[in-house]
Amino acid sequence: MVAFGVIVIFYARIFAAVLVSLIAACTPRGEITLAPQAADVGRLHSIFVSTTRALDAAGRFDSRRSPDPVYGRFTISVPPDHKPGRIEWPHGKPDPAHDFLTVDRSLFASEKGFTRALAGAIRSEPADNREVIIFVHGYNNTFAEGLYRMAQLADDFDLPGIAVHYSWPSAGSPVGYGYDRDSMLFARDGLEDLLTAVEKAGAKRILLVGHSLGALLVMETLRQTALEGRQDIRRHLRGVVLISPDIDIDIFKQQARRIGKLPQPFLIFSSRRDRALRLSAALTGQKERLGSVSDVSALAELRVTLFDVSEFSEGLSGHFIPATSPALIKILANVRRLDSALQTGRPARPGLVPGTILTVQNATQIILSPVIGMAP
Repeated sequence: MVAFGVIVIFYARIFAAVLVSLIAACTPRGEITLAPQAADVGRLHSIFVSTTRALDAAGRFDSRRSPDPVYGRFTISVPPDHKPGRIEWPHGKPDPAHDFLTVDRSLFASEKGFTRALAGAIRSEPADNREVIIFVHGYNNTFAEGLYRMAQLADDFDLPGIAVHYSWPSAGSPVGYGYDRDSMLFARDGLEDLLTAVEKAGAKRILLVGHSLGALLVMETLRQTALEGRQDIRRHLRGVVLISPDIDIDIFKQQARRIGKLPQPFLIFSSRRDRALRLSAALTGQKERLGSVSDVSALAELRVTLFDVSEFSEGLSGHFIPATSPALIKILANVRRLDSALQTGRPARPGLVPGTILTVQNATQIILSPVIGMAP
């Protein structure tokens, strides 16, 4: 009877989590709205895109898989009254003063065309700022949601260099987890192709950012390039950021061993309150995923920095806290001194960030705490 009761409680928790996801699925999903007039109103961000999604009859990228990557460039307008951590989707008539909007979009006929355009954008940057930041979205994302999230990150964090978004064929459905895991594996070659194109375009530094299942895609691709001996990519990769990574901890360690010396800095953002990862762990019969780990000793042999952002989690928003919490965005965007410290892979100096810093062998854990009255 006790065992039966445990089983009932286990499945009740899973059912509750799935029910929350289904309720969320009833809300309208973000879509691209083309509004050239927004160019005169909002802050403009040029986003280069590579995607392994297929185009539908209306010219929109959907959830079907394409064996050949498609390359493009989008200009996104962020409204003047944008609030950090949010994507202000248009409802009804588009309003450039209040909504994220697409000013223009263009698709390249080939990878060569994409590489030439990217090379021109890189050359237009100062010599010491020729960095490319590649963002890989997570589970349950549409093309528009991943693209606009990249624009939001660029705006909220005032990101330097060139922004590139890799959009893999997620189902864009909370009940499409199995399809998304398979699509993530399908998309490894496309991400490697993108890294090759960025390197050929002349990027001096590449920063790779992955969220949720996108973090697993990042690790799988790095493992793949390591097995292939791709030193050209490795030389230019100057940092990896995994946000709420939906990765089995043992698998992550095995990936890291195969990759070898990890790019530095190598940052992992985790939260004990991440409900999405809690559900993922339950479905796989585990206690936690990499993105919910709370004890850095589990990663002690690896040269990584674990940011515990549990204290910033609120409600159902715990799966992308570094991008959605205004308080955390303010802290991370203002800690400019952290950049140089992270280049050494050892940001252990007190006072750099508001929180507790722990070091276990090669790994560092920073438990971030909310602060009041931070200077802008």
